[in-house]
Amino acid sequence: MSRLGDARRRTFLSLSVRNYRLYFTGQVISVSGTWMQMVAQTYLILYRLHGTGVDVAFATGLQFLPLLLFGPFGGLIADRLDKRKVLYATQISAAMLALALGTLVITDSVRLWEVYALAAGLGVVNLFDNPARQTFVSELVGLDLLPNAVGLNSVLMNSARVIGPAISGVLILTLGVATCFMVNAASYIAVIFALSLMRVSDLYRRPGVTRAKGQVREGLRYVWATPDLKIPLISMAVVGVFAFNFTVTLPLLAKFTFHGGAGLYSAFLAAMGVGAVIGGLFTAHRSRPSTRLLAIIGLFFGGLILAVALMPTRVAAIILLVPMGAASISFIATNNATLQLRSDPSMRGRVMSLNAIAFLGSTPIGAPLLGYISDVGSPRASLMVGGVATLLASIPLFFLANSQRANLRAKEDGDVALMSGAETNVIPLYVPHPRTDQVRRTV
Repeated sequence: MSRLGDARRRTFLSLSVRNYRLYFTGQVISVSGTWMQMVAQTYLILYRLHGTGVDVAFATGLQFLPLLLFGPFGGLIADRLDKRKVLYATQISAAMLALALGTLVITDSVRLWEVYALAAGLGVVNLFDNPARQTFVSELVGLDLLPNAVGLNSVLMNSARVIGPAISGVLILTLGVATCFMVNAASYIAVIFALSLMRVSDLYRRPGVTRAKGQVREGLRYVWATPDLKIPLISMAVVGVFAFNFTVTLPLLAKFTFHGGAGLYSAFLAAMGVGAVIGGLFTAHRSRPSTRLLAIIGLFFGGLILAVALMPTRVAAIILLVPMGAASISFIATNNATLQLRSDPSMRGRVMSLNAIAFLGSTPIGAPLLGYISDVGSPRASLMVGGVATLLASIPLFFLANSQRANLRAKEDGDVALMSGAETNVIPLYVPHPRTDQVRRTV
């Protein structure tokens, strides 16, 4: 019983921090509203505006196009400015966009191009919100609790994935699709209120990066010269393009493969969400991210995507979406924590903006592509493409993990040699690498 209590305390350790507890509570409400809007937007396009898979993919892609085009700039803003104030601005802006879409639907004047325009507006908000929100977590809890907080954040996001679609399915069937947009607009108040209650003196703040020329290029050079960051980012980009477009593939699987509606799509998302909560709790409890763990999770994730694509019935698909959801969020959380811990603090915003490009900014490329594959082939085919791509993207991570292990072993041998040299008055030689020694961090 004591062991169970210790495991529970370890899993939820970050919630003992008051500021993080406020943030967590506000985000649960707000992100639930965001998922409600995502389900409602897909329903609006497919059933009210009679759109196609490409239309859904295009609207989804527009929400992440600014991140793809200008992601490093958004990360630089997160490095320069007070992240709490940035989040105030992004939450208010997102609320206004949701309110506008809800008003258009209520007045029955909504057109497809207006959905596109508001999706693109939300994309501009995400450009600044995503890196600020991810790096703000380290200011709330500090680096020691960061892996745990990232895992709990994954639980948060995916609890919302269960709550949001479940509520949206009920609201669409009872009060209409417009209600989802209005409720989402109101949900942002929770985050704004939580930010206002935080104790600024308790934040683990660093001075903002001083404005200077070439800082975006500096961040790109830093990542490119650091294999511990570059390889996971490239792998995440591949998975982001071909696999993490479930807001496109799952509604199409529900409608065209299993001939269901908003209820089945909500059930798919809820099943993934339940699994993702399990995966997030596992990550939060373990709190020891590594490249090898990331590679192993990637293999499981790719295999489960392929298995879901081959399921013959909707019930079988829903059951298998639970472990797939667990693998998906474990992959995201482990990658996120690994990148933040291996990044220089002054570069963390820019590194996480590149991660956001790889994970979310790739959507404008992957979403239309998978929508097209679903239209000319089938939703099953688009899922299979994602599964194969995830398996292939995991292979370089194993090579990186082996390299990291060899480097760590060499470092330990060097430390032993240094101690021996000191004992015999022999001075060991050290020849710095002209490029990577300036930026590479130890494993």
